[in-house]
This record gives sequence, structure tokens and C-alpha cells, in this order.
Amino acid sequence: MILTVLVLVPSAVLFGRVWQENSHQRAQTDLEKKGIEYITALTPLISALAEAQSSAVQGVSAPPDSLNAAVAKVAAADASLGDDLKTKERWADLNTKIAKLPKATGGSLAVLQAHIEVSDLALALYGAVRRNSELNRDPDSDISNLQQAVAVDMPATVVRVSRMGDLANILQTAPAKTKGTVAVQFGQEVLAVQDSVNSLTESLQAAVDNTKSPTLSGSLVTTLDSFRRGVESMTRGANPGGSPNVATMSTAQTALQTALNALAGVTLKEMAKLLEDRSSTLSYRRAEAVVMGLLAILLVLGALIWPALGRRRDNVPAAPGIGESTRDIPASRSPAPAAYGGPYDIAPAYGDNDPTRRERSGALR
Repeated sequence: MILTVLVLVPSAVLFGRVWQENSHQRAQTDLEKKGIEYITALTPLISALAEAQSSAVQGVSAPPDSLNAAVAKVAAADASLGDDLKTKERWADLNTKIAKLPKATGGSLAVLQAHIEVSDLALALYGAVRRNSELNRDPDSDISNLQQAVAVDMPATVVRVSRMGDLANILQTAPAKTKGTVAVQFGQEVLAVQDSVNSLTESLQAAVDNTKSPTLSGSLVTTLDSFRRGVESMTRGANPGGSPNVATMSTAQTALQTALNALAGVTLKEMAKLLEDRSSTLSYRRAEAVVMGLLAILLVLGALIWPALGRRRDNVPAAPGIGESTRDIPASRSPAPAAYGGPYDIAPAYGDNDPTRRERSGALR
């Protein structure tokens, strides 16, 4: 019995560890889902900031309607998820800076610099979300590469492309004393765009090569083709080493940002699907662990109760059946003779069965 009970101890320890690990993985998966939800709200904001920047550089101070809608969307996401993702202070600071953008003055370069500071804060918010949601620590290769693409490479590409296009516009009208500086900045942004595009392509390719999703590769085909065509058009318009073609760059920039938004949508949807599949698997494993734990308890209880039932059966005497002879019944179980019975139950007196008695009687006669 003691050995049977002791078997339950390691089983309980193993069950506790499995349950704890399963709970940790479920909590991490739920937190990553919240990160994806927040990044989904950030994606329109980064594009709207790029649009507002281009408008401001061209002299339109009023923010576009897309920016107001994007700000409202992020504000709603932060109100719901900010405590869990620890983003409330960052978002409050970024929201305050966005509200001050229409008041930026001092020429096109100063206005551009004000927007650059805000877009840098938006990129930092992306980084905070991916860190605090632990997306950057996901153990699966496909999700790890997808989060790198959607939370680092894509927003950086949007920001860099926007800055490159706006610097090309500023370069056309820059005075001689600042034209050299603007040209250097423009060249730096061209190189930065190329680096962002290369990093994005590598991340997506790595995700496709190591994915568990049967739909990821097909989903990315169309959007990747549009993205690559936009990059090629943007590069031709930038004309590295020569004067940029502003018209070509403007058209390519619009197409490229549209492709990036579509690419971000596909990537986020695939990540959400992968995490949902993981949640389902973890729920199944938890139910399986509960069933196995209950089965182990039932087996131990059975091992304890069964011998006791066997001993009770052994201690109950079996009554003889109807018509059963008592000759085969052991002496210890035979009924005791009656105290008073018939003539056949009386033992003969001493000498009654003596064989010599009759002869002695004859001699006497």
C-alpha cells in the first residue's frame, strides 16, 4: 500500500510541472496576441504620419483626415492594452507631439525635422510593444521572423521612403548654401531605404522557409510582388548619383506605401492565425494532462481498494449447499453432536460389544 501511494508522488510532481509550463506558455501567447492587436492599430498611424509629413513639407499645415482616424484607433488600443503592454506613457508623449505638428514652423527643413522626431517616437513605440508583448522572444522561427518584418522592417521602410521622397522635394528648391547638406541627407536616406528593404525581404523569406502555416507563402506572393515593383520604381526615381526625378518618386512612394500596408495586413493576419493554432494546441494539452492526472488517481485508488475487498471476501464463511454431504466438510466445520438424540446416537456401554461375552454366558449355563 505504501508503495502504491508513493507512486502518486512523482506523478503529482510531473503533473504540476506540466501544468505550470502550459500556463506560462498560454500567458505568453495571450500577451503576444495583444501585441499583434496593438501593432495592427499602429500600422495606419505610421502611414498617416508619412502622409502628414509630405503634406507639411509642401506647405499644408493642416493634418490629413487619415491621421486623425489613425490617432483615434491607437488611442483606443492603448486604452485597452496599454496597461498590459506598458505603453501608456510612450503613447501619451507621442500623442502630445502629434498634436503639436501643425504648429511646426521655420521652413521645410525645420518642419521635416519636427516630423522626423515624431516618427522616431512612433518607431520607438513599435519597439516597446514587441518587447513588452514578448513577440521578440517567440520560440517559433516563423513568428520570430514575421514580428521582425512587421514591427521593425516595415515601419522603418515606410518612414525611410517618406523621408527620401520629402528630401527629394526639398532638394529641388533648396538654396545653394543648404543644398549640399540636403543632398547628403538624401543620399543617406536612399541607402537607409535599401537596407530596410533588404532586411524586410530577408525576414519574410526566412519566415516562409521555416513556417508551419500552409497559407503564408501564398498570401505573401501578390503583396511581395507589388512591394518589389514599388521599390524598383522608387530606386529609379531616386537616381542615385544624379538628380532625383520627383514625379517618379512621388508616384512610386504612393504605390510602395500601399503595398507595405497590404503586406503588413497579410503578415499580421498570418501571425494571429499561428498564435491561435498554438492556443488551441495548448488547450488540448491542458485537457490531456487533466485526464491523465485523474486516471492516475483512479488507478491508485483502485490499487488501494481492491486488496481490501479481496480480504473481506476471504473472511466470509461459505454455507453448504442443499443436499450437500457433510462427509467432506472438515471436522472444524462439522456440526457438533446433539446432547440428546435417538437410540443410534447413544454410544454403547463398556463391554456391550465384547465378542467373548456370549461364550462366557454359555459356560456359565
